[in-house]
Amino acid sequence: MNLKDKHEALQRVLRELGRVVIAYSGGVDSSYLLKAAVDTLGPEKVLACISLGPSEPGNMADKARKTAEAIGAELMVIQSSELDDPHFKANNADRCFHCKSHLCQTLLEVAKQRSFDHVIFGANHDDLDDFRPGNKAMKVYGIRSPLAEAGLTKKEIRELSRQAGLSTADQPASPCLASRIPYGLEVTERRLKQIDQAEDFLRSLGFVEFRVRHHDTIARIEVRPDDMAKLAAEPIRSQVVAKLKSLGFQFITMDLQGFRSGSLNESLSDEQKQATLKA
Repeated sequence: MNLKDKHEALQRVLRELGRVVIAYSGGVDSSYLLKAAVDTLGPEKVLACISLGPSEPGNMADKARKTAEAIGAELMVIQSSELDDPHFKANNADRCFHCKSHLCQTLLEVAKQRSFDHVIFGANHDDLDDFRPGNKAMKVYGIRSPLAEAGLTKKEIRELSRQAGLSTADQPASPCLASRIPYGLEVTERRLKQIDQAEDFLRSLGFVEFRVRHHDTIARIEVRPDDMAKLAAEPIRSQVVAKLKSLGFQFITMDLQGFRSGSLNESLSDEQKQATLKA
């Protein structure tokens, strides 16, 4: 199917669903899904729910609110509680399943209370081939993913977002902060804050696509290969070292492989991934 066909398929799925609650983060995918839902169904049939808590990047909240306002959607803020779950804090390979399970339960309750028909997430077609235990939670709770069902990839969603005039079209991905902590190292509020503050500082220096991975006493910074020289040059090198040490890290490193999404999954074997997704 071409892009026009996929967009029409998305509209058909949304019409079939009726009144929808959208798990909204302000990212590329959920913002476009929100825009498409409001345009297709009307704002009175759409409720955007954004989860705020220590696992969410702090820089996203205001952007998400402004995007929802520009789209004309109602926005509801819900407080996340994943740190109350010992399974989430233990940070095993199925961490994302437990986090998404809490979110699914919360949004299904919101939908029930507000008389909405379905809860939908912004997973895209690319996500189906990635290691994402959260997708299993959506299946368990009967959550639909209209973008994925329409066959829309991340690249195509960015293009449709440009056509729709959304400010999120070229926005870098900004996943849960817990995804920066290696499996087996406990997720704590302190560690999440360290990551958030470290990434905010790098962002203030002009870096756009990067991660700060938390290896207990070590901060492993991933930037794009063409940004490595900038990170290593003075005065930025010394500024980054001083800032991250002030946050509690003892050692500051740069990953010579550069930025890559989901790099912490490299520690998992194919057998471990399959076992997690089937468990």
